[in-house]
Amino acid sequence: MITRDLAEFIASASYQDLPEKVVDQAKLCFLDFLGVSLKGCRSESAGIVREIISAGGDSTVIGGDTATPMDAALVNGVSAHCLDLDDGHRLAQLHPGACIIPAALALSESCEKSGEKFITAMVVGYQVSIQMGMFLNPGHRQKGFHSTGTCGTLGAAAAASKIIDLDEKEILNALGLAGTQAAGLLESDHSGSMAKHLHAGKAAQSGVLSALLAKKGFTGAHTIIEGKEGLFQTMGDLKEETNLLQKSGSGKYSPEEFEILRVYFKKYPVCRHLHSSLDVTINLMKNKNIKIADIQDITVKTYEIAARHNEYHPQTVEGIRQSLPVSLALAVMRGNLNSEDMERVNPDDGTSEVSRKIQIKCDKNLNHLYPQKRPSKVTIKTTDRIYTERIDLAKGEPENPFTKDELLNKFSNLNPQVDVNILKTLDDLEYIHINELMSTLNQGFK
Repeated sequence: MITRDLAEFIASASYQDLPEKVVDQAKLCFLDFLGVSLKGCRSESAGIVREIISAGGDSTVIGGDTATPMDAALVNGVSAHCLDLDDGHRLAQLHPGACIIPAALALSESCEKSGEKFITAMVVGYQVSIQMGMFLNPGHRQKGFHSTGTCGTLGAAAAASKIIDLDEKEILNALGLAGTQAAGLLESDHSGSMAKHLHAGKAAQSGVLSALLAKKGFTGAHTIIEGKEGLFQTMGDLKEETNLLQKSGSGKYSPEEFEILRVYFKKYPVCRHLHSSLDVTINLMKNKNIKIADIQDITVKTYEIAARHNEYHPQTVEGIRQSLPVSLALAVMRGNLNSEDMERVNPDDGTSEVSRKIQIKCDKNLNHLYPQKRPSKVTIKTTDRIYTERIDLAKGEPENPFTKDELLNKFSNLNPQVDVNILKTLDDLEYIHINELMSTLNQGFK
């Protein structure tokens, strides 16, 4: 049974079994999370959530005070996801870090757990959420579900269960409780609303709640994934169990590779489906020294899901993050695209004029490459020349990764008020208790 096999994997996972490259990747994911969350905590949506929670507790609210583990997980999940700058996994079609890390962090602080425990919980949470996303999609997305909110809830519960040392039966209950809370509809994303941010926050909070309830004996369905009315039947396309679970000779769950190694990190604060087109366009503008005044038109040929992000008149910042033509126009106007650009969009500055010159087309040949690739071919026609370039994977994918120094630069660009030397403590994350680590970091973050 799938749920039981996952519970066994979660219970048996240990830090000693993690390869060095997996530990190093977990540290990078945590670094990226901290930078994005610290910037995101100053957003409107994160501020609203902070207003409704009760202050006081043992868990850090990043950029703020402290709260209970459940409330801290909620706020930090929203802060991590609201800028559209958090990590993701292209085959699972979700953002794991914004769900898993807030849950693991909140309980690690309140329970005074070690860095080793925190890293192990992160790896377990990423594994569960990503494998669920890979199994449920593409049917899951086609039905309108946002995998961050749904699969992220199961991953958060897995991480939380690991932090508080649940046994296998308790983990089964926690997964059952998480699965019945799994929620998130893409209508929230594509309508340009703050509800998208809530998907990650609620996933983190529900994961913590599920684990804490299970610890007290609260029961959940032990077949929440594969049951007749479970996740597979209701939210995806039912497939053979062996498609999800790689079996070792003993019949136990044994991942061929830890999926945390396959996450991507983001350069631009917009939907990931827009990144390939942005990379190509920015490269062309810089490398060919194209002047904005010379541009006649820009044609973007890409895969179907990316091409659907074709709203030319978004009404909110959240809508701009989902708009390929407007995000692309901003990048053309400013030579790049960062979080500040999202906050000062002015149709009268020429952005609307540029966006009207952009045509978005679905290319069937490129569409066949999705989801293994996320290709985009951009053609810029100027007064005297035509420039064309194509890429298949945006910067930040595991095949084209960011270095640690580049992620540190990302942190600095988002949070210039912070001395990045304080982040050197993350090099020894496994040897530090998380409450002590966050006490040190919080002093530097103020």
